Amino acid sequence: MAITVKIDLGYEFEVKAKAAEVFELLSDVPTSVGHFPKVEQLVDMGDGVYRWEMEKVGTAQVNIQTVYASKYVSDKAKGTVKWTPVKGVGNAQVGGSWKIVDNKKSTAITLAIQGEVEVPLPGLMKMVVVPVVQGEFEKLVEKYIDNLIKRFGGEV
Repeated sequence: MAITVKIDLGYEFEVKAKAAEVFELLSDVPTSVGHFPKVEQLVDMGDGVYRWEMEKVGTAQVNIQTVYASKYVSDKAKGTVKWTPVKGVGNAQVGGSWKIVDNKKSTAITLAIQGEVEVPLPGLMKMVVVPVVQGEFEKLVEKYIDNLIKRFGGEV
């Protein structure tokens, strides 16, 4: 049996860096992912598809490793980087987008992430597991954003 944990996160923040610099970093998937905590390995599968392999979390007896693949598409004219889940890879489906807006003196950034993670635990544990997995995912994304804000010279 497995428990399906839904993830739906949205963030908006503004940084001091120029929009072109922000787009360049966020559209370069390996460079961007380099700022994401607890990534064990990022595998380039070709054609804009990357497989994320996260570090295992939990104890020696009970642990979870999230693995998924997403296809990335960047559009410089629209200031977007979007990713869609690739079915059949790993135990999660994750999609989302970056929206980058040039405010002349600063850059507004919007991040949206939607996904599902399959956790191989009995359904009886759902009430305990769902908030823990959601909270862990949220903490990782917030640390990622903090790392990016530092990289882009701070928030406005």
